[in-house]
Amino acid sequence: MANKKNTTPGTISKIQELRKQEISTDTLTKGIFEGNKALLAKAITLLESTNPVHFEKANAVIEKCLTQPNSSIRLGITGVPGVGKSSFIEALGTLLTSKGKKVAVLAVDPTSSLSKGSILGDKTRMQSLSKDPNAFIRPSPSGSSLGGVAQKTRESIILCEAAGYDVILVETVGVGQSEIAVHSMVDFFLLLKLSGAGDELQGIKRGIMEMADAIAINKADGDNLQRAQLAATEFSRALHLYPPKANGWTPKVLKCSATEHKGIQEIWDMIVDFVVQNQKNGHFIKNRQLQNRNWFFQTVDEQIKQFFHQKESFNKAQKKMLKAIDENKISPFYAAKLLLEDITKEL
Repeated sequence: MANKKNTTPGTISKIQELRKQEISTDTLTKGIFEGNKALLAKAITLLESTNPVHFEKANAVIEKCLTQPNSSIRLGITGVPGVGKSSFIEALGTLLTSKGKKVAVLAVDPTSSLSKGSILGDKTRMQSLSKDPNAFIRPSPSGSSLGGVAQKTRESIILCEAAGYDVILVETVGVGQSEIAVHSMVDFFLLLKLSGAGDELQGIKRGIMEMADAIAINKADGDNLQRAQLAATEFSRALHLYPPKANGWTPKVLKCSATEHKGIQEIWDMIVDFVVQNQKNGHFIKNRQLQNRNWFFQTVDEQIKQFFHQKESFNKAQKKMLKAIDENKISPFYAAKLLLEDITKEL
């Protein structure tokens, strides 16, 4: 009660003013290098901002973070909703922190196309891991990004690596074939499956399975153990139908129980074997270089789009074309061609 009496309106306004103050790039970078979770979180918030000023500042932080040496492993975890991704990540993360490793979880929550809101409840689902001093959990809204992967996830990975995190886990929404987005930013891609769930959507099954470096049958416990064994056999047979991977790795199928912490060590051992093999044959670095090139091309596409949408003349011409499309005077395809021809004449 005494503290409340001593806290004057003037003091409160000073605290609020301090919170609003912009943190310098040097302070953010220094904090990240020192493993300061609060400043790491602020830097990621800066990345996610659509403010052009924040974009420049975030880019300056990223460039400094790129100079930091790291030997991280980037893991993508995907699977249909309900497969137990959060439980699995908590089990794996807890195992790794018990080994002295620092673990960052970049968990992506689906954004509503109507309300534009997200639940961002991963810290609630991963209660034990969220309290671990060697773990950092950052839930982010997926926004309009392909595959439910937040647009700035790649940059967030760089910041987490600069902060000294050994393993970066990227949890995706698990919405189907568009999960190719997460595959393009990780070293190892793990697909979680359930026994007895069925795979009626063969297109989705093929689209993800051919990218997977391993499949883990989760919830392999109790009465479900026998069904999990049958599922593992079926998926092992299915994987033989796909062409061999360029890196020489043969995808594995393992069983696990995230709730009982069974099979998690075996999965981690397999991931380590994968990394060692790919580092020896040169594919580890080659894959990251290819991902950086793809990152560059995708960013160029995004910035070109932003550049045009910020031009008033473009927006006026676009409205004109939309009106013509609504009145069936022109096809959407030809309208797009004419729009770009007109707007590029100004450049």
